Amino acid sequence: MDPAQLNEAYFTRLHDRVRAAQNHGLYPSVMLFEGWGLPFSPNAWENHPFHPANNINGVNGDLNGDGMGVEIHTGRSPRITELQRAYVRKVIDTVNSFDNVLYEISNENYPPSTGWQYPMIRFIKEYEKSLPKQHPVGMTFQYKGGSNKTLFDSPADWISPNPEGGYRDDPPAADGRKVVVSDTDHLWGIGGSATWVWKSFLRGLNPIFMDPYDGAVLSHGFDDKQCNPIREAMGQVLDWSRRVDLAAMTPRGELASSKYCLANPGVEYLVYQPQDKAIVLQLPAGTWQIEWFDPSKGAVVQTKQATFGEGKQDFRAPSLAQRFCLSGRHAEPVHGPLRIG
Repeated sequence: MDPAQLNEAYFTRLHDRVRAAQNHGLYPSVMLFEGWGLPFSPNAWENHPFHPANNINGVNGDLNGDGMGVEIHTGRSPRITELQRAYVRKVIDTVNSFDNVLYEISNENYPPSTGWQYPMIRFIKEYEKSLPKQHPVGMTFQYKGGSNKTLFDSPADWISPNPEGGYRDDPPAADGRKVVVSDTDHLWGIGGSATWVWKSFLRGLNPIFMDPYDGAVLSHGFDDKQCNPIREAMGQVLDWSRRVDLAAMTPRGELASSKYCLANPGVEYLVYQPQDKAIVLQLPAGTWQIEWFDPSKGAVVQTKQATFGEGKQDFRAPSLAQRFCLSGRHAEPVHGPLRIG
């Protein structure tokens, strides 16, 4: 093959699939390069286009001769980097007209790729400056041994972290530095739980689930019994993201005893309680519209109005369900829901 010649059929297919995703309200992440495969997938280097046996240009990405070729993702070869950039330019030209595009530089590339990924992120941003639309560029968990600090320090708009810092069980709240896409693939491989979905959402993260669906690939025994609650929770948080004024809310764990709270203080609160305990919530004085949502039933189980003075208020779930979401909106004209769940 000639890596300097781009396959038009591929780009036509890419264009059509992104358009189909847009028609269905989906945002595809266009993964530009695969990083995990070279060091871990059998025969990955032998089948790579930058293997000298597979191209007519004399390109050899195995710069240290160890039979892995991972140096193609380090920027050490200017020739290879320019071939990669030509491909990226073509991808951008192909999908720039769509609104629903995210770019991911490389899936789970190894830590020495940082010095190649950072410039590639900047290259995409610079190239898109002259085009009609600019799209978010992401950097994901580096395998093995990558650090979330590397992701946060990057020029990427969005990142997908590894488990360090509690992203599995007690995720840190988003602080606005990056859009955080919390991906079960990068946290467990195959894993997750409904509780993880809710905790991530209430901390301002964007949870996504690598679903093994039919179990044909990578299921590792993680079947519908484990998957269905996660699928249901993903749908529930999507619904709630549309019911509240999410753009006006930020993680405010200090306002709720459970520490899982999205709030537009004085206007709207969404609180998650992962245990069978009352919720103590700091509220301003006023009359509030309150909803209790039971994730196990997928339904609002109680709606009422209540008037409080300013300060800490106790809320106890109307049933013995283990997990609840409380939602509250100020019912007076100058304010707006309080929802607990």
